[in-house]
Amino acid sequence: MLLEICTANFQSAVNAQQAGAQRIELCSELAMGGITPSYGFMKQVAEQIEIPVMVLIRPRSGDFLYSKDEFEIMLKDIKICKELGFHGVVSGVLNSDFTIDVERTKLLVEAAKPLEFTFHRAFDHAVNPLVAVEQLAAMGVSRILTSGQSEKAIDGLDNLKAYQKVAGKKLMILPSGGINAENCSAFAKAGFSEIHASATQVLKQTDHQKIPMNSPKFMAENSIAVSKETNIKNILSLLND
Repeated sequence: MLLEICTANFQSAVNAQQAGAQRIELCSELAMGGITPSYGFMKQVAEQIEIPVMVLIRPRSGDFLYSKDEFEIMLKDIKICKELGFHGVVSGVLNSDFTIDVERTKLLVEAAKPLEFTFHRAFDHAVNPLVAVEQLAAMGVSRILTSGQSEKAIDGLDNLKAYQKVAGKKLMILPSGGINAENCSAFAKAGFSEIHASATQVLKQTDHQKIPMNSPKFMAENSIAVSKETNIKNILSLLND
């Protein structure tokens, strides 16, 4: 069974390779479900990591509905991944009714060719996942990263098996979400050939922390934080008085 490790920093990528993982998903900010890594991070991995790397193409945290400008950023990031020689990308777009945005996901798949394309866990918000599997298979997606629409993949195992039955040999279902040494064998027994895990440990860096830098209000999955034009103008008007 192939093990893909989700890595959000360079040391994690090194550890994944040295431990014998067969593939990496590269991202930043696990706490937000992952976003696209920086160019410097990607280049460092491209230069020093030899196992296949799939790069997450997600321009921000929050939902999976993207503006025209955000979509252009995604296309540019895919181009960078191709130039750096990565194995594939992990991405996808939803509509506001939680169906697959077929038109724009197709554009991402085409932009990524000849790289492999994994549709990411936006899939776990899809209102009709079995229809979504068929749609993604038809557009040439290589695999779907999913927990079976459960918080943990082990709890969504029946759904995962149903997705794979619909997918057949057209694409692969890649179980993800809370997979670890205690439950990984269940996915092998269920017939899956790949699994996705982060295998993380939390390392305390320092005791010195005067004020928190994390802002929980910015981490809601059904909203995004945007700098408001009128707020900026109000500040500037007061500064210029």
